[in-house]
Amino acid sequence: MAENPAPLALVTGATGYIGGRLVPELLKAGIRVRAMARHPENLRGRSWADRVDIVQADAGSPEDLRRAMEGVDVAYYLIHALGTGRRFESTDRRTALVFGAAARESGVKRIVYLGGLHPDIEELSPHLESRREVGDILLASGVPTTVLQAAVILGSGSASFEMMRHLTERLPIMVTPKWVTNRIQPIAIRDVLRYLVGSASMPPDVNRTFDIGGPQVLTYGEMMQGYARVAGLGRRVIIPLPVLTPWLASHWVGVVTPVPAKLAKPLVGSLIHEVVCREDDIKQYVPDPPEGLVDFEGAVRLALRRIADSDVTTTFSSALGPTAPSDPLPEDPDWAGGRLRVDERSSIVAATPEVLWTVIEGIGGDNGWYSWRLGWVARGVMDRVFGGPGLRRGRRHGSDLLVGDELDWWRVEAIEEGHLLRLRAEMRLPGLAWLELIAEQDEQGRTVFRQRALYLPKGLPGLAYWWAVTPFHGIVFGGMQRNIAAAAVEAQRSFDAGQGPT
Repeated sequence: MAENPAPLALVTGATGYIGGRLVPELLKAGIRVRAMARHPENLRGRSWADRVDIVQADAGSPEDLRRAMEGVDVAYYLIHALGTGRRFESTDRRTALVFGAAARESGVKRIVYLGGLHPDIEELSPHLESRREVGDILLASGVPTTVLQAAVILGSGSASFEMMRHLTERLPIMVTPKWVTNRIQPIAIRDVLRYLVGSASMPPDVNRTFDIGGPQVLTYGEMMQGYARVAGLGRRVIIPLPVLTPWLASHWVGVVTPVPAKLAKPLVGSLIHEVVCREDDIKQYVPDPPEGLVDFEGAVRLALRRIADSDVTTTFSSALGPTAPSDPLPEDPDWAGGRLRVDERSSIVAATPEVLWTVIEGIGGDNGWYSWRLGWVARGVMDRVFGGPGLRRGRRHGSDLLVGDELDWWRVEAIEEGHLLRLRAEMRLPGLAWLELIAEQDEQGRTVFRQRALYLPKGLPGLAYWWAVTPFHGIVFGGMQRNIAAAAVEAQRSFDAGQGPT
């Protein structure tokens, strides 16, 4: 008699911070996975991509969801509209209603949702109120639902952790809102993932919320001081001010940290509440591991080790795809929105295409952009002032890139391994911009390095911007062309000397 197949889990938001880490944990637990994404191409290159069923679907489409949920036992709801605009609450509400109905109609046995820990009061911040409302909608969907409610999640790449990390590292003396004295029960990402995996096998009569948190209750100020200790920094001077509003604080966070102001605003707004677990009933269904829950300093050490080892698998911006379906691409015809302006350069490089590619794929972050550093820094500061990402985001991994990765103020839009890296600019611009770096061989077998900067202006301001920066192209793009080629030649020499590419 054939054994029953392993349960099938649908993971929504598979390109996101939590979803991208949950998939391999489910596979480790012997659970089959169907990964859902609006842009499945963003999952290419993930270590687990060939072991899961990848489906393209929009969470707001009942037809897409019913197709994605066919044969599914447990559906993980890991999507939210946080940071997408002023109406994120209505988007979250509508999507949750559609998801719950599709799960019921498709015969899904359980929904698992990761929401936000919140106090039991009537008036919550918009972010936490939306999280609470989504949980209530799913609990009322007619499908047994597990709602896990977490406060600050501690893990490399999480928005909350990166906000705390950069504030602590960059501001030895800081003026803060009074909420730094509010109590919080943070939780390590590995414990969140363990609870998510364990929730898949809850009994069918369980339909409720569970508070989840780590073993300590701390204030936000104590968390920053604890981070400073683990990171080997001096004690921070924290001066709370009652007049620093969430709006002002979020814009300050947007300038000092890689977390954009539009995402920082709801996160900062939620910190006005004390968020402490009121029960620990989850342990009845998902017992603690023998070594216990990860404490605050342990979680920080694990996160910093990941960062130091360039082993950050997902980040808070992982879900932000490189393009929307309606966005033009550089190869689109003129009617896609206007005629492209192009700065194209090429050179013969005394290195193999493979060695040249290692230099191309390592661009940005700590390696910089191989040209006029002062100019890049000045443009990055200007971009931050006007609400753009600037250069503070860095890169997820020191040498490896995936489609959808953030790379300073760029995002990886396309990769043809060993040949093409296309980046789309996310800086503040009156138009759209791309940078293409290409390694190839010509008919004589020589390595050619091609570089294309492309710009699609929007109206007269876009054209004015292009002509204003054109005189600097020789410094910026010409220098980049020469220096990347020189770095590839140096890397080839090291490789030929038996040291491996640098």
